[in-house]
Amino acid sequence: MAERTAVIVGGNRIPFVKAGGAYAQASNVAMLTAAIDGLVARFGLAGATIDEVVAGAVLKHSRDFNLTREAVLGSALSPHTPACDLQQACGTGLEAVVYAANKIRLGQAETAIAGGVDSASDAPIVVSEGLRSALLRANRARSLPQRLGALAGIRPADLMPVPPAVVEPRTGLTMGESQALTNVRWDITRDAQDELAATSHQRLAAAWEDGFFDDLVTPYLRVTRDGLLRPDTSVEKLATLKPVFGGPEGTMTAGNSTALTDGAAVVLLAERGYAEDHHWPTLATVVDAHVAAADYVTGEEDLLLAPTRAIPVLLERNGLSLADFDLIEIHEAFAGTVLATLTALERSGVGVVDRSRLNPRGSSLAAGHPFAATGGRIVATAAKHLHRLGSGSRGLISICAAGGIGVVAILEGS
Repeated sequence: MAERTAVIVGGNRIPFVKAGGAYAQASNVAMLTAAIDGLVARFGLAGATIDEVVAGAVLKHSRDFNLTREAVLGSALSPHTPACDLQQACGTGLEAVVYAANKIRLGQAETAIAGGVDSASDAPIVVSEGLRSALLRANRARSLPQRLGALAGIRPADLMPVPPAVVEPRTGLTMGESQALTNVRWDITRDAQDELAATSHQRLAAAWEDGFFDDLVTPYLRVTRDGLLRPDTSVEKLATLKPVFGGPEGTMTAGNSTALTDGAAVVLLAERGYAEDHHWPTLATVVDAHVAAADYVTGEEDLLLAPTRAIPVLLERNGLSLADFDLIEIHEAFAGTVLATLTALERSGVGVVDRSRLNPRGSSLAAGHPFAATGGRIVATAAKHLHRLGSGSRGLISICAAGGIGVVAILEGS
């Protein structure tokens, strides 16, 4: 078989907004469908059959067991387009791109759409175990007396729902609480976090003003730009915010941490020859990827620093160093996460990241972080940025995820 190359043709997302805002009544299916349809319109794919669409969500209702397929059926794509759900916490969108690229490289697909969606507004509400058990018994009952008997066992306390919380089951800590511990361990200062957050907003605002996102974002529900973006954010304004993680003396605030967000993002991939035959742009090549995990449960390692285990492996396999990259995208789960990642890479001898090449179009602190959608946003942004830099330019993408997972990938500009 001739060598096959998977390329990023383009991407599309809906603007990201704060949970409880403009998309509060929008479902994951609706948002993912909107992101796909924007891509379909941009590349004239109405009625076309794509070889596979792969996407996922972290906060997912049981009714969405076939989320991606339902989004495809609701879109303008041909109903003959197959779909697959994939989930790897915050790494979902990037892992979906890797999945699709590998299928293309193996000859199992010529075209694919990959991405993710999440609605923090529509997070599933879990009922108590007592209520769940009673409802199941009632559902299995074969007579009215049996059904009433099952429901009679419900106690008032059973009616209290379990509030949604994104916590690690092994530690009981939220990501913010875990990152607060990481900040202390790696001596990450409040000033450094606020500076990185302000830079993220300023760079994202500049990208919007320059029209960079004009062919990467389509309006949704009358929203035309990312709702969390604050162009006038400054270090001085961020310094006035109170800590939200790490106690009264903590360094993490609502300004240097990502907010709960709603949104969806997808990427169109194709085999290079197929893309050229169809006169599609080829923004970047998917070169390689790697996944690693951190042993955070023992406390010996940090929950969100797993990418620092994956990056050295990926670099060695490709004979590269950090200095060989023109672009480095590190997901801004928290400002402290990025800073701790940079510090860990430097102290371990992997290398130093040129800050001018780090997240040059802004990132999650400014755009928001709809968990599974973030990878699609970053890949599309990075691919277009590399394309502008020129053929042969290199980009490194790093995303941390719940469970101590790190997903990293290399793109090369076309």
